[in-house]
Amino acid sequence: MSEHATADHAQHTGHEGHHAAGTGRTGWRSVSWRMAALATLHCLTGCAIGQVLGMVLGSAFGLHNAATVVLSIALAFVCGYALTMRGVLKAGLGVRRAFQVALAADTVSIIVMEIIDNGTVVVIPGAMNAGLTSALFWLSLAGSLVLAFLVTTPVNRWMISRGRGHAVVHQYHH
Repeated sequence: MSEHATADHAQHTGHEGHHAAGTGRTGWRSVSWRMAALATLHCLTGCAIGQVLGMVLGSAFGLHNAATVVLSIALAFVCGYALTMRGVLKAGLGVRRAFQVALAADTVSIIVMEIIDNGTVVVIPGAMNAGLTSALFWLSLAGSLVLAFLVTTPVNRWMISRGRGHAVVHQYHH
């Protein structure tokens, strides 16, 4: 990509500094909070789809709380990786390479999010047993996702500054 095209891409997508981040260490301060937040939001989208689906299915089918948490975690990983793979497959990568990129880009972020998501819902009294029609169920789930975003954003900022995490996938965005 030419220098001008790189600048245009960064300007129009809000990914300033990503190109440098993908090449190695750029330093903590060179990675903007906006860039980290966008990477976290991307990851959170996939995680949230899986997390909410797992909690809803577990609640609807009356699964034990532990089984519901396991289902939510599994679906969060599947949906998170699938969302990333969708983008890199469009860039022309094969399925195997796209999966490798998704693993490198999202694994740490998803782990952190899932610890926060599930930990929050589990520690809120009655949230896991509240049921689908309860405000407690939905508010605790929404709150857990907000908290996961807030905790994971600095983790992603740190990873991007070292050429890891979302920085790995950025080279395939065009």
